[in-house]
Amino acid sequence: MVTTELAPKRGITETGLKWIALVTMVLDHIHYFFGFTGVIPEWFSMSGRISAPLFMFCLVEGFTHTHSRKKYFLKVYAISAAMSLLYYLMAFGGLPVRPDGFFPANGMMTTFVILMVVWQGIDWLGQKRLLPGLAAVLLPLAWPFAATLLVAVFPALSGLPGFVCYSVLPLWGMTGDSSWPVLVMGLVLYLFRKRRGVQVVAFTVYYLLYGVVYMGLMASNMPGFVWTQLFTVYYEIYGVLAAPLMLWYNGQRGRGHKALFYVFYPAHVYVFYALSWGLYLLLN
Repeated sequence: MVTTELAPKRGITETGLKWIALVTMVLDHIHYFFGFTGVIPEWFSMSGRISAPLFMFCLVEGFTHTHSRKKYFLKVYAISAAMSLLYYLMAFGGLPVRPDGFFPANGMMTTFVILMVVWQGIDWLGQKRLLPGLAAVLLPLAWPFAATLLVAVFPALSGLPGFVCYSVLPLWGMTGDSSWPVLVMGLVLYLFRKRRGVQVVAFTVYYLLYGVVYMGLMASNMPGFVWTQLFTVYYEIYGVLAAPLMLWYNGQRGRGHKALFYVFYPAHVYVFYALSWGLYLLLN
C-alpha cells in the first residue's frame, strides 16, 4: 500500500521568518555595537530595519495560536525583566559601562511584554469583559505618565519607581525599541491579524507614514537635512520591506529551534557588548 503525505504549503514558515529576522538583527547589532570602529558598513543597520517588524509579526502569530498565552507571556516577561534590570543598573545604578559611555539599550522584549497585555485586553473587550479589558489596554499605556506623576508628588521615592519601571513593571518609551511608533506597529498588526492581505496593507500604510512623514518631520529639524537622507541617514523606511515577507508566510509554524530565539536574543546582546568593550580597550 502506498501512503502519501500532504505537501507543505508554498511559502515560508514562521520559523523561516524568524531566521530572516534573526540574521538581519545580528547584522544591525554588529553595526550598533562595533560601529565605533568605522569599518562596519551602514547597510548592516539598513538591512536590520526589517527584523523588528518580522519579529513583531511572528509574535502576533505566536500569541494568537499558542496553547497557553500565560506560558508564552511569562517566557518573554522573564527575559524582559532581566534585561531591563541590567539596563537600569548600567544607566542609573553604577554598573560599569564601556569607557566611551556606551551600553546596550535593547528594549524590544519590553515592547513585546506591554503589547501582549494590551492585545489580551483587546480580546477581553471583544468578549464584552469591559473592566479587565479596559484595565489591560489602558494601564500599560498610561504607566509612564503615572510613574512621572508619582515621582513628582513623592520625590523621596524617586528611586523606587525607577527600579520598578526597569524591572517588574516595564515602561514603554525608555528606549527606541519601546517607543510609541513600535507600539502602534504592534497594534496595527494585531488588529488586522484575521485578514492577511488587509493586515499587510495596513502595516505598509502605517510604516510609510512612520518612515517618511514622521521621520521626515523629526529629521527636518536637523541642520542640512534633505529628504534623500530618509534613505541614507534616517532610514527607518526600510522596515517596510518586511511586508512582502509577511505575505509570503504560509501560516505554518515550522520545525525546531523553539528555544533558540528566546535564548539567542539576550545572549548575543551581552556577548557583543563584552566583545565591543574588549575591542574598544584594544583600539584605545
